[in-house]
Amino acid sequence: MPRLQWKSFEEPDEVREFPNGRVLIVTLDELSFGVFRFEPGWRWSNDVRPIAETSSCQHRHIGYVISGILHVQMEDGTAMDIPSGTVYEIPPGHDAWVVGEDAWHTVEFTSARSFGARPEQLGRTTLATLLFTDIVGSTAMLETVGDAGWRELLLLHNRALREQLDLHRGREVDSAGDGLFAMFDTTTGAVQCGQAMVQAANALDLHIRVGCHTGEVQLAGGRVSGMAVHTAARIMSLAGSDQVYVSSTTRDLLSGSGIAVESLGPHELKGLEGAREIFRVV
Repeated sequence: MPRLQWKSFEEPDEVREFPNGRVLIVTLDELSFGVFRFEPGWRWSNDVRPIAETSSCQHRHIGYVISGILHVQMEDGTAMDIPSGTVYEIPPGHDAWVVGEDAWHTVEFTSARSFGARPEQLGRTTLATLLFTDIVGSTAMLETVGDAGWRELLLLHNRALREQLDLHRGREVDSAGDGLFAMFDTTTGAVQCGQAMVQAANALDLHIRVGCHTGEVQLAGGRVSGMAVHTAARIMSLAGSDQVYVSSTTRDLLSGSGIAVESLGPHELKGLEGAREIFRVV
């Protein structure tokens, strides 16, 4: 539950150091914030990749630059310099390095919990409610609006869904194509977020499907894995336009929440053994 509190970076909960850089981390319950400092000569692929053990940085970064310039190179070839005095978003799948003689000093709001930590330091199992979304009829819409129009529509879609994710205290795990993958500490928050995402998409004249499942997941190196992830994705694929589907596990945890569901009976989920009862949020 949200509560009034504060902490100071002068007494951080954790200091994480790596070649040519360090992160000061403070945590407010489930939220983590970081002050990053990358020295001149720092480069992710040289100084952090051996720690993260991934081909590119898989974190989504959102923050404010206090000083310095960072050059970001995305896997798709997109590149950008991020200067001081600016706010920024960097999607997963990138390399980055400090430009010039000034350290890059920034405050981050998304990646501090796991950036610069080894997979074995982060590897843990936790119970979470997972949420997947997907735009219904995306191929036909792409043919109608064209590539440029579709890119603009996706930007609006992602912005609208991420606003709901922030409001409902969810954590974005991944975004690919025309959907989002997120995890929540509370089942009610996840399902309410799914309902709000449907409404936000409708406001853009878009229609999405949403699937939720609650189970144990493995967290390592900024990645989320486990059978629960596959289950949630399969449940989402069953849903129709503007529908939120949930598993029986998630349905049980909604007891007393005021969220009504109806059974759709047992369904076989591709790649998973045995039929599972699926529910539609009314």
